[in-house]
Amino acid sequence: MPILERDEYDDYKFLRIVDAMASINQKVNLIGVVIETGLPKKSKGTDCVWTLKIVDESHPSPGISVNVFAENFEKLPRVESAGDIVQLSHVVMKIHGSEVYALFNKKEQDKKLIAGLRKWTISRQHETALSDSLSLKEIKEGHRFNLTCKVLHICEVKEGEWMLFVWDGTDAPPLNVHTKLDDEVENPLPLQLEASPLSRDVLCTFPSVGTVLRMTAEQCNEKLGLHILKAGRWVQFRNINFKVHSGLWCGILQPFSKFSYLPKNDNLVLQCQRAYDERVKRKWDRMPLSSFPWPSHITDTDYPDVPFVTLMDILSYPEVTAKFRCVVRVLATFPGQPSNFRAPCGTYRLRLTLEDPTTRLHAFLYAEDAVKFFGGYPSLYKMIRLQNALLGVKEGAKKPRNPPWIQCCLKSYYVDKTNVWGSRKYRIFGTQLID
Repeated sequence: MPILERDEYDDYKFLRIVDAMASINQKVNLIGVVIETGLPKKSKGTDCVWTLKIVDESHPSPGISVNVFAENFEKLPRVESAGDIVQLSHVVMKIHGSEVYALFNKKEQDKKLIAGLRKWTISRQHETALSDSLSLKEIKEGHRFNLTCKVLHICEVKEGEWMLFVWDGTDAPPLNVHTKLDDEVENPLPLQLEASPLSRDVLCTFPSVGTVLRMTAEQCNEKLGLHILKAGRWVQFRNINFKVHSGLWCGILQPFSKFSYLPKNDNLVLQCQRAYDERVKRKWDRMPLSSFPWPSHITDTDYPDVPFVTLMDILSYPEVTAKFRCVVRVLATFPGQPSNFRAPCGTYRLRLTLEDPTTRLHAFLYAEDAVKFFGGYPSLYKMIRLQNALLGVKEGAKKPRNPPWIQCCLKSYYVDKTNVWGSRKYRIFGTQLID
């Protein structure tokens, strides 16, 4: 392992971290390797602060924290990945309790020292332990976890409130449904947590398999600089919570949460990408992982040999009109009661809220397609029984619903020739409930 000699530091007036830690209340110059960062946030004053943890060969573990202050989020330093080199000059060394930390003032440059430190970085293992990271398929509500994922998109959902969309190629666990059927009239299950759906251009950049998790800050969102994170980068988040909102998983960032960018050749990143690539190539692997080895047998379709696609495949399909076969859960019906499924003229007309691990959408059951679906015009008693099976309702029980995975065929269509994409709808066809 190449080591920088002490006289090199003296020539350039940069201290090793171990020496800087002994210089309490003094101004020193430091160069180190970033191993972890906190989330940028508003300080108690008018500026912003970002906490970095850095190491060098004199103090490779656990590192030293550096609080970097700037006038606004945009003026904070940009850290591209764990392993980046940061230069700090006129840093004031402080101590709080037993912990030594540094306050950053401004920076200089020292190319020779940086080159030596970069060689040392390459020769050492990245010390952030990735083995304790969860995948999205393992998340649980109310626990604090580490998560390694790719940031797909960042958007401002309200003024000063930002939301991340992250993914790792796995499916988050399906959730029970707690809403009542009659709630669909006044308070229907949302298709997304943000106020308005993402544009088609954004959706087309999302992977077609695996859960896209929404991540936000539950409190003081406007004080966290989430918008300076970079879309398209793999990140390890530390100390985040998971909660359920409207039956959708949501990651919750806290002021004490940390993150590190990961390089594209990181072993865990390569593993996630390889698993995704293999999954999308196989004929039947676009089914939800929790539906294996096969979805429930309460439905059948007219096209048993057509491979399944995901709902994200459907939303991002390049043509407006098309036909698909998929595996979904039916979360709700509108109207909620089977007695209202037919118009006064006798024609079926209802809307189903469908979900798979990738997204949700509304699909209509209408006229002859609904006649096929329900097997004609069954009695109200039988219709209630069919709906209960479809929605996972246990007769006589008030427990949350757990809808089964079913297979169905969907076709997309438009209702306005002047705005075909904006008026695109979805309808179930070629599918029947099996009593």
